[in-house]
Amino acid sequence: MAVDLFALLCVLVTASSAMEETVMDTRVATAELGWTAYPNSGWEEVSGYDENLNTIRTYQVCNVFEPSQNNWLLTTFIDRRGAQRIYVEIRFTVRDCSSIPNVPGSCKETFNLYYYETDAVIATKGTAFWMEAPYLKVDTIAADESFSQVDFGGRLMKVNTEVRSFGPLSKNGFYLAFQDYGACMSLLSVRVFYKKCPSVVQNFAIFPETMTGAESTSLVIARGVCIPNSEEVDVPIKLYCNGDGEWMVPIGSCTCKAGFEPDNGNVCRACPPGTFKSTQGPGLCLQCPPNSRSTAEAATICVCRNGYYRGDGDQPDEPCTSVPSSPRNVISIVNETSVILEWHSPRETGGREDVVYNIVCKKCRADRRSCSHCDDNVDFVPRQLGLTDTRVFISNLWAHTLYSFEIQAVNGVSNRSPYPSQHVSIDITTNQAGKWLLRPRLMMTGRQTNTARVEGLRPGTVYVVQVRARTVAGFGKYSSKMCFQTLTDECCLLLESSLSTLVVLELSLRADMSNCPSPLGCPTHFSGSPGMKIYIDPFTYEDPNEAVREFAKEIDVSTVKIEEVIGAGEFGEVYKGRLKLPGKREIYVAIKTLKAGYAEKQRRDFLAEASIMGQFDHPNIIRLEGVVTKSRPVMIVTEFMENGALDSFLRQNDGQFTVIQLVGMMRGISAGMKYLSEMNYVHRDLAARNILVNSNLVCKVSDFGLSRYLQDDTSDPSYTSSLGGKIPVRWTAPEAIAYRKFTSASDVWSYGIVMWEVMSFGERPYWDMSNQDVINAIEQDYRLPPPMDCPSALHQLMLDCWQKDRNVRPRFSDIVSTLDKMIRNPTSLKAVANIPAVPSQPLLDRSIPDFNSFSSVEDWLAAIKMSQYRDNFLNSGFTSLQLVAQMTSEDLLRIGVTLAGHQKKILSNIQTMRVQMSQSPTTMA
Repeated sequence: MAVDLFALLCVLVTASSAMEETVMDTRVATAELGWTAYPNSGWEEVSGYDENLNTIRTYQVCNVFEPSQNNWLLTTFIDRRGAQRIYVEIRFTVRDCSSIPNVPGSCKETFNLYYYETDAVIATKGTAFWMEAPYLKVDTIAADESFSQVDFGGRLMKVNTEVRSFGPLSKNGFYLAFQDYGACMSLLSVRVFYKKCPSVVQNFAIFPETMTGAESTSLVIARGVCIPNSEEVDVPIKLYCNGDGEWMVPIGSCTCKAGFEPDNGNVCRACPPGTFKSTQGPGLCLQCPPNSRSTAEAATICVCRNGYYRGDGDQPDEPCTSVPSSPRNVISIVNETSVILEWHSPRETGGREDVVYNIVCKKCRADRRSCSHCDDNVDFVPRQLGLTDTRVFISNLWAHTLYSFEIQAVNGVSNRSPYPSQHVSIDITTNQAGKWLLRPRLMMTGRQTNTARVEGLRPGTVYVVQVRARTVAGFGKYSSKMCFQTLTDECCLLLESSLSTLVVLELSLRADMSNCPSPLGCPTHFSGSPGMKIYIDPFTYEDPNEAVREFAKEIDVSTVKIEEVIGAGEFGEVYKGRLKLPGKREIYVAIKTLKAGYAEKQRRDFLAEASIMGQFDHPNIIRLEGVVTKSRPVMIVTEFMENGALDSFLRQNDGQFTVIQLVGMMRGISAGMKYLSEMNYVHRDLAARNILVNSNLVCKVSDFGLSRYLQDDTSDPSYTSSLGGKIPVRWTAPEAIAYRKFTSASDVWSYGIVMWEVMSFGERPYWDMSNQDVINAIEQDYRLPPPMDCPSALHQLMLDCWQKDRNVRPRFSDIVSTLDKMIRNPTSLKAVANIPAVPSQPLLDRSIPDFNSFSSVEDWLAAIKMSQYRDNFLNSGFTSLQLVAQMTSEDLLRIGVTLAGHQKKILSNIQTMRVQMSQSPTTMA
């Protein structure tokens, strides 16, 4: 992997110094080296001394008085031992030509170093070959210092040390060759080695020794393995070994398992008895909380002592607690057919603060021989179960009836105890039934009819209504609850009853002012400004089928004709078909079906999308035609979009649309999202794959199936697991990933990604980066660079959508207005955003391929997604990248590239190739 991709991302890992592995070293030779010299009058092997007077085997040559010297010295075969890049350290001395009397002008102070790669031994003293052609030149070696003085012990040596490297190597080994062409010199020693990164423990992961790559700028991936008693935090765990044998770019890590704590930096030690550690991570072992204990090492939780428990929501570091004692001092106040019960709190709460009370109501015979549970119509205010106050109002009891009430005290661990909840009981007998019941103080007319008119209601308020009959024998049961909302200016309500007109009707009317689902069992979806249509969540209905009936039209299956399969949805097949409704012309439709063998929950989730879609009416929102629920298979029928999903449509038509056409598509999407945001609907999965395109290039927002967010069962690689389900990471705002804060502002972030998809003709956002790497990059303020030829105004709008603070992102109404201005003033789109050759962001702009990574014209064309022109290039003689780099627009037209968008894309990449070539002279050569 190229070094420039990561150099701006990461810091150097602190690790031990680089390692060098020697494959040949003449300093340790004790016998003849046995290298091959040609001609025989050239290089000569002799025993000598180095500057420290150590005995060494050297080769020397000094034929400076003879013209046209070409003396070769070939080493024995050197096994590369798997290394891809080899380093050669040469220690040598050179005589200064000016210090030699009468030396001819052909005297040199340099020599050449070559190598020849081979899989087997092919050169010996009898079969050596001497010409430059089979060798690859490494460098011409020049001396930094030459010697000229002489002392009593002979020549005063000045030793030069030079290191050169070469690669990539792929065969089993190689030979080194030294060429002298007129120098007086001595090779004191030659050491051949390669570099590698040492084994290291980093972030609680062990990384093996790793050889460096083929180039000095290469980064080699090393996969890490967690140390004992640790587990992965981020996957994959890897380091990068650079060309100098140093570790760089730590990605992922391990941490100590639950029950183990970090010790000495990179060891995970078991928690001793009496302590615990409940979670994986860097935390230390903790002492067991009160009323608990651990008796073995590596405890992840301390077990509660007898009679003590932990509740469902209790954390492992919280004390174990017990159940409460019974309530005390209960009193009752009877008022006809209602009663008020009050009591005192238990003496013992079990060490908890979540004590609540349940009321068990029983209706008994006068002789107390038998009791049965109270009727469902008995009403408890504020509620029957989970009371937090020590008071309850009970109404709708029968007159002159014996009741027994049991008041239970429970807390968060009562369900853990094997014993019944502690309670106190009280018996009461009701009095004569009262007269009319009317709550709140409202005027009601229309007694002894099947209608009633209620006046004096508050405007814009939700009311819950129940009706029951009363005769001389007493009261009947209340009807089911009905929800109504008063308007802002018409504050009366006309109710109808199917009960007999021979009985008296009693009306129970209650105002429900809460913003959450009503405790009375009615969905409180009456919200928003007067006159504005507001989205109603179908999941707030007690019966989701009611939402389907309210918002989706039932279609007779005989009007639907299925023609062909066009895809597969989350719940079943998707078909193309025709719909012919009575009195209307036949139209093409898309038909989503629910596969056989479904569970009732799957049916509800499937039809929920229709309940959502049926509430929308906008030209840029996919239109629901209706549903089929009364026959099999269950169907959702929508308008048919001829060009399918936007991402695949753009990829199939890469480069074939103008900027104005693309802006028009984006404008349609933003208009649809503006409509949804004004209805208080948050999409949460806005992406090009969820935008459909019709034959007129109109883009419409689709995919309103929220079940994917409620479950964790999708296998789509676009989604990754998070708390509460799957999240499309590449399209999702950081606050929605971290805290599940889904708002219209998070949809705006997703819309910015959709803009990038459109301008890149369906490129995958963040390319082949992993989801975790995308999350990390966004946290480091990395943002996607402009796609090729993207106007700077559009990229700036994308960046505005990707503001970290969601409060400063534009609204969809602002986005629509901005795009409208661009369409009215096309000159604003002429300035193209620049893509820097060296990225200023923490990641490389990977939409511009690196020329140095390609070995052929075919590879390069595939990388820029222009493989369809492979034969055009090769058949016209453009068979190398060097030739391609010289092409002009006339050349492209001549070989058959006629689409203007494709010409522009290829020429842009050719220009990038030229820049990269100019910066890499070695590659050019």
